[in-house]
Amino acid sequence: MPAAVTVQSIERMTHLVASDGHAIVADEPLDAGDDLGMDPYELLLGALGACTAMTLRIYAERKGWPLESVNVSLTHERVHARDCEDCEESSEGYVEVIRRTIDVKGALDADQLDRLRYIAARCPVHRTLAAAPQVIDALSIAD
Repeated sequence: MPAAVTVQSIERMTHLVASDGHAIVADEPLDAGDDLGMDPYELLLGALGACTAMTLRIYAERKGWPLESVNVSLTHERVHARDCEDCEESSEGYVEVIRRTIDVKGALDADQLDRLRYIAARCPVHRTLAAAPQVIDALSIAD
């Protein structure tokens, strides 16, 4: 079943993001909104971070590894392609760069840490972002 989310305007830049009985508030910072919730890029980073942590926990549990906790910190920035030392491809214009730092706690050996690093890059949200998904829009006038 495909993932589904609805986003409903509340006031100005404040929006209710809802899915399957759960809801969060999205907003813009005070310079553009009321700062009542995370902005869209923070929501995107949150999705990637949560997916990373959950994927690692599931994998470690299945393997019986002593992974106690996973904390993920993420940042997003647009940089000139020529200034991006860590980027794999060289191109003109700007590059969207997400930096993800994963801290794990537990009595894990070097091989387990290497495997978790490998698995982190395969969480579903990471794979979706890396695949450059097609966004198909439909616009209509509400009743």
